[in-house]
Amino acid sequence: MSADRDIDAWLAERGISPPDSRARARAVLEEAKIVNPKKARMSEQKLERAEAVLAERFFRVCTAPACAQAASASGREPLRVEPRTHCESCGGSNNRRAVTDFVEACRHKGVRHVVIVGGSPAVREELEEQLGGQVALRMVDGTERHTSEKARHNVEWADLILVWGATELHHKVSAHYTGGPPAVSRKVVLASRRGVAALLEAAITHLKR
Repeated sequence: MSADRDIDAWLAERGISPPDSRARARAVLEEAKIVNPKKARMSEQKLERAEAVLAERFFRVCTAPACAQAASASGREPLRVEPRTHCESCGGSNNRRAVTDFVEACRHKGVRHVVIVGGSPAVREELEEQLGGQVALRMVDGTERHTSEKARHNVEWADLILVWGATELHHKVSAHYTGGPPAVSRKVVLASRRGVAALLEAAITHLKR
C-alpha cells in the first residue's frame, strides 16, 4: 500500500499557505485529476506530477511590488506565498528584493549608467554580479588613489552616483563626487548605512522623489 500526504500540509511546505492561494492551487490540482475534491490526502506517487503542474501554472510570489511585476512578466499566474523565502523573485532575500526594486526604479526614471563609490571588494563584486547585466556600472575603489580627471569622466557618464560613506572610502576619493554644482548634486546619493540592501534602498528613495 502506497503512503500518502496531507494536501494542505504539502502545499504549506511550498509556501502556499494563504487560504486563497491554497484554494486556487488545489483547484488546479483537482482540474488535473491529481487530487480528489472529496479527499484531504493524496498518494506520494502523485507528488512529482503535482509539483510539475504547479510550477507550470503558477509564479509563486510575495507581496513586494517589484516581485509582483516579475510575476506578471513571467506569463504564469501569480500565486501569493508566505513566508517570502518561497518567492520565486526574491527568495526572501532583502538584497535580491532591493536589487529588483532598484532595477525597476532605474528603468522607470531612465537611469542607465550608475557609478558606485566605495564598498569592499567582495561587495563590489556582488553588486557587479547582480546589477551588471541590467544597468551599466562603474565601481570606484574608495581606498585607492583616484584622480579628479577620472572622477570628472565618471560624473559626466553617470545618470546616478552612489557614494557609500559607511564603507571603505577615503575622504579624498568621495570629495571628487560630493559638493559639486547643482547639476551634479542632483544625481549624487549619500548612503550612510552598510549593506547592499541599505545602499540600494537609499538610491530608490532618491529616484522616487
